Amino acid sequence: MSPDETSVCISGRCKNGQDVIIHVDCASHVYPDGTVGIHDMCFSVCRGEIVALYGANGSGKSTLMEHLNGLMTPSAGSVYVMGKPCSEIKKTVWRHVGLVFQRPDDQLFAPTVLDDVMFGPVNLGMGKEEARAAAQEALELVGAAGLAGKTPNYLSGGEKRLVAIAGVLVMKPAVICMDEPTADLDGFHRLRIEELILRLRNAHGVSLVIATHDADMAARIADRVCIVHRGSIIAEGPPGDIFYDRDALLRAGLSPPEVVDIYLKYCDRKGVVPAERPVTTSQLLNAIAR
Repeated sequence: MSPDETSVCISGRCKNGQDVIIHVDCASHVYPDGTVGIHDMCFSVCRGEIVALYGANGSGKSTLMEHLNGLMTPSAGSVYVMGKPCSEIKKTVWRHVGLVFQRPDDQLFAPTVLDDVMFGPVNLGMGKEEARAAAQEALELVGAAGLAGKTPNYLSGGEKRLVAIAGVLVMKPAVICMDEPTADLDGFHRLRIEELILRLRNAHGVSLVIATHDADMAARIADRVCIVHRGSIIAEGPPGDIFYDRDALLRAGLSPPEVVDIYLKYCDRKGVVPAERPVTTSQLLNAIAR
């Protein structure tokens, strides 16, 4: 991808004028067994945007996200957070970039939900009463205040996901990375997670990086979609551009969102060239009506 095609620059400013919070500069990571996790990865996150990483299993999405908050270190290349090399601020980078794992059970360990969400602030030296208030605020924000006294082991999958997000949100990071946030959830909790992601960005200015197999969700909520294939980003841009890029999707072995598939089949049946690029249901209905 040429520099003119990317949605961000490495000078510290995005095309929309916002700051670049994270910049991954040609990073590679090779696991001890020789497996290449990411290769010449170039990626950035701007303030106040939602970025979807769309790729197949093993494409490098999770590996990339674990580099963004210092859990992993690149074998080559660099990762910058808030303009500073991640290698220099490794002990504090998690204050700026929070990570919600695909499996909430990997994050929840305390006897009660409130204790779990309080853990981060207390670990930072915050007094228990102040930490308790911060944890309650985070739980209220994600719509899980009623779970404060419950044991995490007995929560539903959707409830665990909300609590895991609260445990990251309580640290007030600039960026929250979520690995498959709607995986294995029912429709009700998928919608709650989507609404929460949008609320965190719109009302609280949090930037979000979402690794997902769910093209329909990415089309609905993402400002920018990055197709990840074999450890690199092979295409990126607004959902309306990326999900109509048949060559890039085919190369990565990915399918477009259902709305895109329906619209293209509709145009084929009518024998017309697609004149628009709808990615949401409302956009589809308007395009068909016109």
